[in-house]
Amino acid sequence: MNDRSVRLISPSNVVLRYHMAMKDPILTRNAVPSDLDAIIDIDDVGPKEEKPAYWRGIFEHYGTGEKKNRIFLVAEAGGDIVGFIAGEVRAWEFGSAPCGWVFAMAVSPKMRGSGIAKRMFEEICRRLKEAGVTTVRTMVDRNNKVTLSFFRSQGLRTGRYIELEREID
Repeated sequence: MNDRSVRLISPSNVVLRYHMAMKDPILTRNAVPSDLDAIIDIDDVGPKEEKPAYWRGIFEHYGTGEKKNRIFLVAEAGGDIVGFIAGEVRAWEFGSAPCGWVFAMAVSPKMRGSGIAKRMFEEICRRLKEAGVTTVRTMVDRNNKVTLSFFRSQGLRTGRYIELEREID
């Protein structure tokens, strides 16, 4: 953290940061059902008509905040949802020890480049560490240079596992 930002952590794991370059403080908090419409609007991957049902299902599984191994966070500025990140602790798939997985992250186009993704990623990593893991993983489309660059800037590198796939006829 630099001298231009302040970080406050409350007992409820709400993280509030104010950066002097932004007008409004950025609040990173657990997602709640009323955030779903904004999450769907921010998510710009895939057909929009499929998103409401998908995100309702994701929220039902990850959004309750009751299990510390399932995390669904939003970033809020000026009362608007400006980003989200979701992940969980996964264990023993293909022999892997328990680790954190980030499977969804997006920032509103008007707020990109302002450090919101970094803040959300730092917060999910903090919570994953509290859940007992020491490694975080994700998957990125190799053609998505922006997202790949972001995760690399956060210290993620190619791991020991290789994703394999094939089209099913």
